[in-house]
Amino acid sequence: MGRSEPRRGATRRVCVATAWAGSLWVIAAAASAQEPPSTPPIAPPASAPAGNVGEVVVEAPEPRYVAPTLRDRIGRIWAPVLINDKGPFRLVLDTGADNSAVSARVADALGITPRADASVNLRGVTGSRVVPTITVDSIVVGDLELHSKRLPIISDALGGADGILGTEGLLDKRIFIDFRHDKIRISKSRGEPAQAGFVTIPVRITNGLLLVADVQIGSVHARAIIDTGGQVTLANEAFREALVKHLKASDIAADEITGATMDVQRGDRVVTPPIELGGVMIRGAHFTTGDLFIFQHWKMTKEPAVLIGMNVLGLLDTLIIDYKRSELQVRVRDRMF
Repeated sequence: MGRSEPRRGATRRVCVATAWAGSLWVIAAAASAQEPPSTPPIAPPASAPAGNVGEVVVEAPEPRYVAPTLRDRIGRIWAPVLINDKGPFRLVLDTGADNSAVSARVADALGITPRADASVNLRGVTGSRVVPTITVDSIVVGDLELHSKRLPIISDALGGADGILGTEGLLDKRIFIDFRHDKIRISKSRGEPAQAGFVTIPVRITNGLLLVADVQIGSVHARAIIDTGGQVTLANEAFREALVKHLKASDIAADEITGATMDVQRGDRVVTPPIELGGVMIRGAHFTTGDLFIFQHWKMTKEPAVLIGMNVLGLLDTLIIDYKRSELQVRVRDRMF
């Protein structure tokens, strides 16, 4: 959620002190359908040569890369990324950040010493901070390949991930995310329309952000940003003020938000009425609202605005982000996992 530029831009990653998934469910008008055909998956080795990293199939008790939101766990989307031909490292796919970043342990694994004299301004959801960087020769995952990139060093507060994969280089790509089968595939978009059983949600891409123009939450209309890098869904104060007259005192609880810079801001966790996102209806969701730094930076304070995070997105069965078509293609669960 943001930019990384020398002393000016930023990269964003959010964690929430009260990591609470809650009880949510999603319905849609579209019927369930078979999974879209895909290339036979290839599991990358622990250390692989340069080249495309295909889909990942993992036989383990817990998902390694893509995990759904459950009643006691917030979902995640991690991508297997080769950096300087080493890895793969697990980076959080963050549609709210236009540049990538890594943790200090990745720098150690690469044998690169972070440089304080080549620092950048790291902008998070709750504040900003100057951090050191490293320069890498290559970043490769699927059809995405970047060269000679400077990466900020961020906190390890990423739930076990090794960093962030931002949207740079993804704006002509199609990202296939299968929450049920622990798969992620990043490929060049060929403009494929949604298959039967999927709901199409148009988005507007502005500065790399996936903006849904009109989301209705109860009686409140809001602008929404699809934020796969955020654990929970966040809303600005304008949203809270529009919604609060419909809430009971028991629907509101104190919360704290910790961003990539480790700055902490206080907010309120609120139970929201049903969320209508395109043809998808989400019930029982919880948002954390507050006068957050990122909304001020984006000048999104006067009208209701929300960042839809993984506590909601992880409820889907399949999520396809097609940047070339400027749309999301989603299939909902037919039952809880």
